[in-house]
Amino acid sequence: MKKIVIIVLILMSGFLYAQENTALKKAYFAGGCFWGVEYYLEKLPGVDDVVSGFMGGHKKNPSYHEVSYTDTGHVETVEVTYDPKKISYETLAKSFFEIHDFTQTNGQGPDIGSQYLSVLFYSDMQEKVVAEKLVGILTKKGYKVATKIRKAETFYAAEEYHQDHYERNGRVPYCHSYKKVFD
Repeated sequence: MKKIVIIVLILMSGFLYAQENTALKKAYFAGGCFWGVEYYLEKLPGVDDVVSGFMGGHKKNPSYHEVSYTDTGHVETVEVTYDPKKISYETLAKSFFEIHDFTQTNGQGPDIGSQYLSVLFYSDMQEKVVAEKLVGILTKKGYKVATKIRKAETFYAAEEYHQDHYERNGRVPYCHSYKKVFD
């Protein structure tokens, strides 16, 4: 009888854990070098994980070298896993705009090239509406927004040595900083 109770408890706890994780959502942002975007977004309350990678191109499973030195069409992107009960998609998107220069058209800071462009990838129509609303607010404030709004595609994680780069190296981003632009 004890074995049955233990197995049931293990199964129940596994089920509850899986059920909890299904509440998490993913969001995708490209704002120049993914190291800086990852650094700032992973510090937000309600963010569970941020992974550096690539999105938006035509090459399957691209390497960092391929994205940097060949025409894959990908941009450096982060995948943000978050709990929508603790942080909204709109708050994430506002933070994205506030941590990079969304007006720069050719990259981000000193990182120049198409892999460093600013793109907000939406996964559904609600996210698209939020993105368009925020761009509208910024435009009304007089900003010339260079950020593209595109439908999310397949996300490819970058090599392990790119993950948590600044944390592992004890540094802070050189291309990104926080600047409040929303009220």
